[in-house]
Amino acid sequence: ALQDIAGSKAHARMLSACGVLTKKDGDTITRGLQTILEEIQAGHFQWSNEYEDVHMNIEVRLIDLIGDTGKKLHTGRSRNDQIATDMRLFVRENIDRIQQNISALQHALIDAAERETDSVMPGFTHLQAAQPVTCGHHLMAWMEMLERDWQRFSDCRNRVNVSPLGSAALAGTSFAIDREMTAKELGFNAISNNSLDAVSDRDFVIELHSAASILAVHLSRICEDLSLWASQRFGFVSLGDAFCTGSSIMPQKQNPDVVELIRGKSARVIGNLTAMLVLMKGQALTYNRDNQEDKEPLFDTVDTVLSSLEMMTKMLPEIVFHRDAMRTAALEGHTTATDLADYLVRKGVPFRDAHAVVRRAVAVAKA
Repeated sequence: ALQDIAGSKAHARMLSACGVLTKKDGDTITRGLQTILEEIQAGHFQWSNEYEDVHMNIEVRLIDLIGDTGKKLHTGRSRNDQIATDMRLFVRENIDRIQQNISALQHALIDAAERETDSVMPGFTHLQAAQPVTCGHHLMAWMEMLERDWQRFSDCRNRVNVSPLGSAALAGTSFAIDREMTAKELGFNAISNNSLDAVSDRDFVIELHSAASILAVHLSRICEDLSLWASQRFGFVSLGDAFCTGSSIMPQKQNPDVVELIRGKSARVIGNLTAMLVLMKGQALTYNRDNQEDKEPLFDTVDTVLSSLEMMTKMLPEIVFHRDAMRTAALEGHTTATDLADYLVRKGVPFRDAHAVVRRAVAVAKA
């Protein structure tokens, strides 16, 4: 609704500036839309299932408020380019919100990494102790994953930020409109080049889902690390009571519910990406009613990703890292074996020979 009103205001002002509407009509429509916006924000707007969608609810209310002048708003516009514009405004706004939440989590990670700069722990390959690293270094690996996510959303935003307004149903409009004016007013960087593509394109929605799915996978991997680290077998961290729950039958249990929930949420985000791909794969140009199904997965993905990032950011400062346990684990599994092999190489032993010697030494130590 908010995006729809923003687009309609820009469209009305443009029609007035181009002489398609009188200045008086343009101003009257804009004031009416502002009144509706205030009603919606105050929670007083009366939505009705009698009308087909958000767009018609707003238009009917506008006509109620300002009379027949409200019927002029849709001049030179179709619901096809109207919805495409609203969707782009919604996606752009929520990319910005997602990036803000990613940045907040990154700041929390940097703070934790600085606290654990000298905390020694085992690094793992194949989930087996490999070489000693610092906990801070491990946390900054998560930081790198999130930085790529932030950049992916930036790339997506560039392609989102194109105005389809003026494409009308599919073939443009015979009215002498100014597409550059509405694009500028709505903060778009460019206007679409082809009206057929503009009303039917949902690549930008798929791309948001794709970036969100990769982000969700990253959050899931982080949560898998934390779930392992919080287990009794590892004992590297305590997650904090606010982010865990007990068992209904076992009094001693503290289950890492929040990390498990975030890990599980990745499944629905990935599922929404799949739904969008399947939705679009069989559609001939141009707009088809199938695209009514693009809203629910989009809204769900945005809500899921934002809440997951928010919970991770709240949880991270509350995590207690058990440095002694991490260091003890780093001493197990012969994690400095590679360093011994490198030492022998520096003494003139070929690496493959040094590798074999140390491998036998480890076997003897295990015996």
